[in-house]
Amino acid sequence: MIYRLLAINIDGTLLQSNGRLHKSTKEAIEYVQQKGIYVTLVTARSFPSAKKVAKALKLNTLLVAHSGAYIAGQEDKPIFVKRLAEDVTYEIVRLLEGFPSQIRLVHEKFALANKSKLNHNMLAKTVFSSGDPIFYSQQFVDSVSETILEEPVTPPKIEVYFEDETDLKDAKAAIQGTFGEVDIIQLNEFRMDIMPVGVSKLNGLLYLGEQLGIGRNEMVVIGDGIDDLEMIEAAGLGVAMGNAPAEVKKAADWITRPNDQLGVTYMVKEHFRKQHPIEFLKKMNILK
Repeated sequence: MIYRLLAINIDGTLLQSNGRLHKSTKEAIEYVQQKGIYVTLVTARSFPSAKKVAKALKLNTLLVAHSGAYIAGQEDKPIFVKRLAEDVTYEIVRLLEGFPSQIRLVHEKFALANKSKLNHNMLAKTVFSSGDPIFYSQQFVDSVSETILEEPVTPPKIEVYFEDETDLKDAKAAIQGTFGEVDIIQLNEFRMDIMPVGVSKLNGLLYLGEQLGIGRNEMVVIGDGIDDLEMIEAAGLGVAMGNAPAEVKKAADWITRPNDQLGVTYMVKEHFRKQHPIEFLKKMNILK
């Protein structure tokens, strides 16, 4: 099979656990681009944060951000965006404020969150190492619902972090039983993301593929998280990181090394060195 697109998750996949991009990873991405492969990032991060990583990789391509709710190459020129309605956002926030949690409204221009007193280590790691660039406004307020009542917001995504997994289960059940306009993905026992119904990393990637004329069987996907599982299953070649949960590995066609052992670099060089450049394949009439 000839692959024309490489989609990579960021956290836990492209980046090492210290949040850094290794030099060899940058070289591997440059190598695969030179072969004519379209490289994109598919991430739960905000668009500005994804764009920052793309810039470090010298990627000028369209990115699938906000878990598939926002696809763009430039912030003000999205080719696809789906948002939570103002009233739905407000009602969900009101419901969530009944639970001890960090509520984060993730817009492409800013993030709005409550001042949380949660002490869970995973929360601190997730919220404060999200990689959002300095110019990306992050506002912390006493009450998110009061703030958006005065200035309504239509975010592509709401991130919620809990200290108690029982609270997450109860909040998730309450939202699913009340709001048919949203989908929820639980990333771990303490975090869930709320998106407009129909939004997912997979659907975002498939939309991008349609715009580029690239089918899912021509895609390679590399990821490590539960929210990457659908993409890994659907792609022509689904690759799980060595640090991925067992269920993600089970869904994959190929398992590479962990992110701290340069799993992306290893996979790219192992696989794409065997594939001729896209332009060569076109000249030989092997690919149209």
